[in-house]
Amino acid sequence: MDALSEDEFEKLVIAELDALPDDMVDGLENLIFVTEARPENGSLDALGLYDGIALTERDRYGFGELPDRIILYREPLLAMCADLTELRDQIHITLVHEIAHFYGIDDDQLHELGWS
Repeated sequence: MDALSEDEFEKLVIAELDALPDDMVDGLENLIFVTEARPENGSLDALGLYDGIALTERDRYGFGELPDRIILYREPLLAMCADLTELRDQIHITLVHEIAHFYGIDDDQLHELGWS
């Protein structure tokens, strides 16, 4: 797929985030979404990352906590997609996958549900 600028990619991510069901995103608190070119190790293997403590693992959470992050990696997503439609679909899947980690759903459960 042709390369998209950082801004174009970010707009796609925002559009897919806005398209998610309200009941999936209404409980997202103290969480930010960011895009980066690649993971720190430079690989193209990871499409996204949830960086934080899942709701099911928090013993206390209050004022002053740094926000959790969901990161989507532009270059790996572009590398795996043949066209814009496929890219939108994969961004959607990656968002759902990482949001599920925020809610405490692990990779095994996601696999059982068909999201990994």
